[in-house]
Amino acid sequence: MGILEGKTILVTGVTMNTSIAYKVAEIAAEQGATVVISNFGRALNLTRRIASRLEPAPAVLELDVTNTEHLASLPAQLRAAGVERLDGIVHSVAYANPETALGGKFLTTPFEDVSTAMNVSAYSLVSLTMACKELFSENVSVVGLTFDARISWPTYDWMGVAKAALESASRYLARYLGPEGVRSNIVAAGPLETIAKKAIPGSHSFNDIWGGRAPLGWDSSDATPTAKAVVALLSDWFPSTTGEMIHVDGGLHSTGA
Repeated sequence: MGILEGKTILVTGVTMNTSIAYKVAEIAAEQGATVVISNFGRALNLTRRIASRLEPAPAVLELDVTNTEHLASLPAQLRAAGVERLDGIVHSVAYANPETALGGKFLTTPFEDVSTAMNVSAYSLVSLTMACKELFSENVSVVGLTFDARISWPTYDWMGVAKAALESASRYLARYLGPEGVRSNIVAAGPLETIAKKAIPGSHSFNDIWGGRAPLGWDSSDATPTAKAVVALLSDWFPSTTGEMIHVDGGLHSTGA
């Protein structure tokens, strides 16, 4: 019997089988969860194809987390997919314009692109959670994904600022929804070879940093440790943990220069 037996989990941002969200969906299903996944636009067809690799194949929803109509219709979409109760949400969506907001262009990024990064990468944690709220069970876990934004990183720029906002937003969700049985936590992963990482100019330098400093070592091609942490937080094994950020980075966050 898996640790998510009987639970229904919405996993957003599932793209390639190398994505963290895909691995979360895979392990969650192995642990007994009914999984629903989402994406939108041109990526939706890719998500539908990749869903066939999961066992059992999950329902796939069209969901742009910045689209108010999509958010308003989300409960109806979930019910149409057979979901009457939701026990967990995985927020795995982020975007910053790589031409203007990443790669060392921090000081010249126009506000329009800053606003987009904040909306997609941070505010959507709150808007997505609230869109699903009417379907929440008595004990719900919301889990977001970050790249530790307590410090600055080379080339990460406005995505780092957006992720800092995401981390803070999770703590406020924990504050305001905790009395209703909702836990909100963040998993801070080390660099992984995802589509998102490849879109960041100069991101290969992260591998050098982790290769030299992570006490446990770090395999940037393996999303399993990160996904296992997400699944653990979705389960009932952390019943009194909320507003927390769990590092899955080989221990690098604990080391100095």
